[in-house]
Amino acid sequence: MISVIVVTAFFVVGITGDWIAPYDPIKLDIRAKLQGPTAAHWLGTDQVGRDVFSRLLVGTKVASYLAVTAVSISLTIGIFLGMIAAFTSRWVDWSMLLIFDTVRSFPTLMFALAVIALFGPSVNTIIGIVVISTFPSYARLVRTQVLSLRNTEYIEAQRAMGASLPRILMRHIFPNVIGPVMIVASMDIPLVIGVEAGLSFLGLGVRPPTPSWGTILNDGFSFIRNTPWIVVSAGLPLILTTVAFTTLGERLRDILDPKLRR
Repeated sequence: MISVIVVTAFFVVGITGDWIAPYDPIKLDIRAKLQGPTAAHWLGTDQVGRDVFSRLLVGTKVASYLAVTAVSISLTIGIFLGMIAAFTSRWVDWSMLLIFDTVRSFPTLMFALAVIALFGPSVNTIIGIVVISTFPSYARLVRTQVLSLRNTEYIEAQRAMGASLPRILMRHIFPNVIGPVMIVASMDIPLVIGVEAGLSFLGLGVRPPTPSWGTILNDGFSFIRNTPWIVVSAGLPLILTTVAFTTLGERLRDILDPKLRR
């Protein structure tokens, strides 16, 4: 129940962050720099006087947009390629598996640094890194699920009745593979949020002055001894969101996988 509340709050704030932020998250006020939490600034201010609470709200919007977009694109590509690999010739299947394994073999950190060096740090760059790094896992999972269903009597009956391949895939295969895929997707969302926070903390993710959880952590790290509220304000939501999504994913797995319930 707590996980559902945290996840719901994450998406609600992600949608409404711009509207409910009490201050402009990028407006500087040097006279108010490094102030502690007050009635005017609930989470204090950073080293240039920006309201940390407002930056946290808008940063949540960035995190939710990035996570949902990256996972959705990766999910779509993975499902499509996984179905194609399972329902085509052995040569096509082998070729796709080779591509999947080749992409998965790249060290994620080295791949991310190479892409950032080529295209520069940005939200779209992070999305591209996540999509390329994760879609092979979805594709392999879908391929395995489809192979287990492809030769069942029900699917053979659909073929005998003249059902087209697209109809079989979308009407009969897809509903049976979406459950396991969604479990993995729910586990990948906190991974994406963590990747963004890590890269932004290192200055390789979201570009300033756009606020994100990683940039807030970066802003507060140099002042952590005297002004710990900046780091805590971004670190605590990051931890809570990660735990909530992971717990929710495990619960979803228990519900959708009858073997685990036994």
